[in-house]
Amino acid sequence: MVANDIVPDSERRGLIGALPPRLRPYASLMRLDRPIGTWLLYWPCAWSVALAGVSGRWSLFLWLGLGAFAMRLAGCVYNDLIDRDLDRQVERTRLRPLASGRVSLRSAWILIGLLCLIGLVVLAQLNRLAAAIALGSVLLVAAYPYMKRITWWPQAWLGLVFSWGALVGWPAVTGSFGWTPLLLWLGSVAWVVGYDTLYAIQDKEDDALVGVKSTARRLGAAASAGIGLFYALALILWGAAIWSVRPDWLALVAMVPAAVHLASQALRADPDDGDLALALFRSNRTTGLLIFLALLVVGLSTR
Repeated sequence: MVANDIVPDSERRGLIGALPPRLRPYASLMRLDRPIGTWLLYWPCAWSVALAGVSGRWSLFLWLGLGAFAMRLAGCVYNDLIDRDLDRQVERTRLRPLASGRVSLRSAWILIGLLCLIGLVVLAQLNRLAAAIALGSVLLVAAYPYMKRITWWPQAWLGLVFSWGALVGWPAVTGSFGWTPLLLWLGSVAWVVGYDTLYAIQDKEDDALVGVKSTARRLGAAASAGIGLFYALALILWGAAIWSVRPDWLALVAMVPAAVHLASQALRADPDDGDLALALFRSNRTTGLLIFLALLVVGLSTR
């Protein structure tokens, strides 16, 4: 059996396993079987539209969802392109399509181009200000895979990228910018640092072997406390965003379910339990929904 015939179990079952064999490496490269990343990229977009009051632009939820889907897939391919040499050194990632040679570099770049075309279709649905802001994330996205080589805080850089939709949704609805989307974005950045620290816990040993830096490694035994602090900061900043559109203590009550959910994550997190950390990380899809419902209620109440 040659190396190219060895594939991860994830390509033999579920969604990817149901695809024709020739397509499976590409589906795996795009993480089609792991929608959590798309949800986490999408929620800040949806929050921003919701807090802006929607104003009849309900289709934005669908367009921004399509954009999050396409850009997350493109990001996965790009990240694996940059990290293919590192991935070959780690047991968990050595069978990834690019690291194992089952997908060529040329094919990966073509795939990125096709996914970016979908992103351009989404951009065409936005007004000029929102489209220009969306394009402003390109350099941040391009630099992200290199951050774990040069800083202990690559999760903060990921936060800048994955939260960018919070800066786009508001002007897409209102045609203007202001403190509200900025506060929403900063809160989301803190949230991403928290949940991606959880994700990084499962990779601490492998990361140490290949010299990859992360907040999970930097914080060590204090990772749980660090996650709690970043979640608290996120809630404060989201509360400030709500207050900027509706200065009413009652409006902040809408954030209580999300606050309880995040507190539960921080209290249960164990820096030495990668399986639990991964489960808690995935539960942030629920966090995003709870925040979305809170901001939608507040946004619609201000119209």
